[in-house]
Amino acid sequence: MRRVTKPVFVGDVKVGGDAPVSVQSMTKTDTRDVKSTLIEIKKLENAGCEIIRCAVPDMEAAKALKAIKKGASIPVIADIHFHHELAIESLKSGVDCLRLNPGNIRDEEKVKEVVKLAKQREVPIRIGVNFGSLPPVGAIGKTRGL
Repeated sequence: MRRVTKPVFVGDVKVGGDAPVSVQSMTKTDTRDVKSTLIEIKKLENAGCEIIRCAVPDMEAAKALKAIKKGASIPVIADIHFHHELAIESLKSGVDCLRLNPGNIRDEEKVKEVVKLAKQREVPIRIGVNFGSLPPVGAIGKTRGL
């Protein structure tokens, strides 16, 4: 039995609630290489992928998402690590969703800035935590769990 969740839309794909399970993949190409990334996205889409996630390691990649979003026919998620500015630029590039790791964007004000813009643009945020990015157990109180 599936847990009851609130549905959200990633682009035009309904996720959660009573929606069927959607297929998501992540590109292996360098996001800055728009042509190669779009070729990979098309191959994944032909294999049944419904949502694609792209790594955003720097500002050039965040800006490349605009062309990727324009050329892709499935929703695009920006996978953000470390720098909230990359999330801001990705939102400006028109992504359908953000994936944030709060374990490596720890400044609450920076997170609030990203959330504010995402809300304005009606873009959902997926929280994805990696164990290696969490503070040591004894440090949790100092970082408020982030």
